[in-house]
Amino acid sequence: MNKRTLVLTMVILLVLLTAGNAFALESLAEAELAFDMLWLILAAALVFFMQAGFAMVETGLTRAKNAGNIIMKNLMDFSAGAMMYFAIGWAIMYGTDSIAGLIGLNGWFLSYTEGTLAAYGISSMSELYRDWMFQVVFAATAATIVSGAMAERTKYSGYLIYSVFITGLIYPVFGHWTWGGGWLDGLGFHDFAGSTIVHSVGGWAALVGAFIIGARKGKYVKSNGETTVKAIPGHNLPLAALGVFILWFGWYGFNGGSTLSGVDPDISLVFTTTTLSASGGAIAAMFMTWLWFGKPDPSMSLNGALAGLVGITAGADVVTPLAAILIGLTSGIVVVAAVEFIDKVLHIDDPVGAASVHGVAGAWGTLMVGFFHTEAGLFYGGGFSQIGIQLVGILAAFVWVVITAGILFGALKAMGKLRVEEKDEMQGLDISEHGMESYSGFQIFSTM
Repeated sequence: MNKRTLVLTMVILLVLLTAGNAFALESLAEAELAFDMLWLILAAALVFFMQAGFAMVETGLTRAKNAGNIIMKNLMDFSAGAMMYFAIGWAIMYGTDSIAGLIGLNGWFLSYTEGTLAAYGISSMSELYRDWMFQVVFAATAATIVSGAMAERTKYSGYLIYSVFITGLIYPVFGHWTWGGGWLDGLGFHDFAGSTIVHSVGGWAALVGAFIIGARKGKYVKSNGETTVKAIPGHNLPLAALGVFILWFGWYGFNGGSTLSGVDPDISLVFTTTTLSASGGAIAAMFMTWLWFGKPDPSMSLNGALAGLVGITAGADVVTPLAAILIGLTSGIVVVAAVEFIDKVLHIDDPVGAASVHGVAGAWGTLMVGFFHTEAGLFYGGGFSQIGIQLVGILAAFVWVVITAGILFGALKAMGKLRVEEKDEMQGLDISEHGMESYSGFQIFSTM
């Protein structure tokens, strides 16, 4: 009896002992299907709750006068994104009729026949809806990453346009190359829950968007040929911290649910590696800032935890707990260096560090699979092959997103749909874009 069957048998026996003969399960296969359904729907709900985490992080790390605008963007990321993923995103990502493993071509609006369901590997529409629900929350995550990097100066109408393009096209195409059985999957690229597929795709789009839209007014001041970088503090660090803890909680659905089975014994390993990597990321970022700046920085430590979560997402199922700690520690160091480099050297204004946390740490974690994979990794006798495959996937994601996001954001800028007027930015997007204040009755002061 293998471990999977043993776990399922124990669960059935427990149910029968506690519930008597209230119901009967006809076979192990039916019981497994039932537990898979419950687990994936629960995991999808946990990942959906991450939208609240992103909203709180982005709101807390930016100014009060833009809080309502950020909430609206996170709300529409999922709402509009779900519509696009239902209409075309799922078909592009998981369509079984594809062109050279590049793009799916069937399943628009989830319109499947019995024959196409069988080709997908499932037997009922209930299973299809289950899988769609689990995948749409990942698509929305990729889109919402961009929000924080372009916060406080983006037109709301332009944001809606690029959000649906990311959910409906940019993310699903790369998803088809990997999880959809495309050419990268054929190479053996391993990204368990989306360090690159979800997070780097969102992170690189965030980097491109922040570069094209330009910095917030007052962020970079030029004088006598030199550029002074000025910090623009967020208005509510406790809110940002709450967001990080919500994201950490939701990540157990993000990674744990990616086992795709409620009776897979590896769920416990995934939870363990996820926890250890996040902890390592927070600790490393704390000490990194302590050494670099003289004091442990709270916001950077929070981003360190997120970097650890992003970093382990690619290999949570195939690395040991000790390797997870190392991945987390290095991700925490990498994210601090990346934030400083993007801000101080490249002069790209990313208010929440989204490109560093998701783009850079996602690529780093994906690469680490090539070293720590317990069957194919360099440190386990697998040679350099898996490292090469991981690098191909990382590079493919970067090139695809930079090109497509560059075209998208460039077109929006050319049409005047990307950035608000300076007076609107100074006033705050809550008033200029939505005609309201998030903190009614309180005076919001701003010098920039």
